[in-house]
Amino acid sequence: MKYFEVNYLFKGQKTKTVVKSPTRNDAISIAKLKIPGVILNIKETSAPLEDQLGELKDQIMNALFRKKIKMPNLIAAMRQLSVMTNAGISIHDSVKEVANATVDKTLKEIFNSVNDDLNSGLSLTQSLMTYRNEVGDVTLAMVELGESTGNMAESLEKLSEILEEIEENRQKFKKAMRYPITVVIAIAVAFSILMIYVVPKFKEIFAQLKAELPLPTKILLFMENLINHYGLYLLSGIIGTILLFQYLLKNNEDFKKKFDIYILKVYLIGNIIFYATLSRFCLVFTELIRAGIPIADALDTALLTLENTHLKKKLSSVKISVQRGISLTESFRDTGLFEGMLIQMIQAGEQSGTLDKMLEKVTLYFKSRFSQIIDNIASYIEPILLGFIAAMVLLMALGIFMPMWDMAKAVKS
Repeated sequence: MKYFEVNYLFKGQKTKTVVKSPTRNDAISIAKLKIPGVILNIKETSAPLEDQLGELKDQIMNALFRKKIKMPNLIAAMRQLSVMTNAGISIHDSVKEVANATVDKTLKEIFNSVNDDLNSGLSLTQSLMTYRNEVGDVTLAMVELGESTGNMAESLEKLSEILEEIEENRQKFKKAMRYPITVVIAIAVAFSILMIYVVPKFKEIFAQLKAELPLPTKILLFMENLINHYGLYLLSGIIGTILLFQYLLKNNEDFKKKFDIYILKVYLIGNIIFYATLSRFCLVFTELIRAGIPIADALDTALLTLENTHLKKKLSSVKISVQRGISLTESFRDTGLFEGMLIQMIQAGEQSGTLDKMLEKVTLYFKSRFSQIIDNIASYIEPILLGFIAAMVLLMALGIFMPMWDMAKAVKS
């Protein structure tokens, strides 16, 4: 969200106020609805000190006690909105009914706030923009599509299907990660117990030797000393690093840009993010094209669904190229994100007038690649886990038994 200073005349006096909005156009719309008098100019400004402190406090509190909307509840709410609007009930009454019916406290607060904003004259998209982090960019994109086409019921129905697909993929990912996470936790617990209770016993024996210890034993003793004497500081440092990392991701653009480039290069995680992001982008873009939205406007809305800044920058260049008169096929080819087969499909759709159908096939391709990775994620991670377990066991064995072998040799001699 950005801050805009609004200068206006009211009862012959020049007055100014600050409006909070994601874009300047939205700020103008909000100012016209909420501010009395004649608006002179609107310019972007920095957030007031009070708001900056408040945002910092909210970020810390959200990181510690974030209230998340349960996806099944959001899907149910969107389906209810779709059914009610399809039945001819006004969006205002539909939102009010959903607010009363939902059992999710966070969702109830959001819809009550949206209801108040609708009463003040804001659109549904503008009302939901404040809760972008809670409802997601896909929701905003599809609601905007419904308002621009005048077919809110169909857009909300499609939104429900998209959210269900996202939730299904998320559950598949969680299920696939359950085994490796369980193994890692078990290893961590076993290693910690050995470090706290077993290694100190051997440490006393090694001290009596008064001999040069091998490298694995030194590493083992160093880790034991670190955990037993600085464990709380180590845990605090890890938690602090995670919170700082989250803060930089949200508030430092340069840090986020570098992270988004790096994360795409990470083994397995990069592919998951790449295919999930492009699948979602193509899905929304296809629906917008099918609804008759101009390509440039459809790209604008579909780009809202992208969280990775590197991919967003690449795909943003498509809109610029299209506006310059370059074909959509060439624009997508220039990004370097689409395989040759997909470019040919897009070209065939563009030339035959069936772009939406070909884009749907491209979406299915990205979806299938994503599903393939998720379905086989355990087999991808298993070699890493085995290597990690082997390294821990080897370190423990060598660290304890190598000095013992030296003791046995000394006794024999």
